[in-house]
Amino acid sequence: VQLQASGGGLVQPGGSLKLSCAASGSMFSVNVMGWYRQAPGKQRELVATITSGGSTNYADSVKGRFTISRDNAKNTLYLQMNSLKPEDTAVYYCKYTGQFRYYTPVYDYWGQGTQVTVSS
Repeated sequence: VQLQASGGGLVQPGGSLKLSCAASGSMFSVNVMGWYRQAPGKQRELVATITSGGSTNYADSVKGRFTISRDNAKNTLYLQMNSLKPEDTAVYYCKYTGQFRYYTPVYDYWGQGTQVTVSS
């Protein structure tokens, strides 16, 4: 399974972007989906996660500005980012935690990343 993240780009402070992450194939189960980001010179950090039941978790730095959602039927993940700040600039990665087939172990699948740049 390959994950393809898209939707990044250059946006001015205060602007919005919507990221998407789609799986190339079907998976037996996806328990948790999440967005992570890595700014230059910094470690990768959690942005938001969502469970198969719809429970969400956000980093304090994005609460009230970002919204994570998923389409279980399509195994697609989204991140609506509003009121963007320069400090949100980073490469954003999606991650699915789940099973490819019923007989395979739970595994973390990572997307390739999409660049988000917030600058005037």
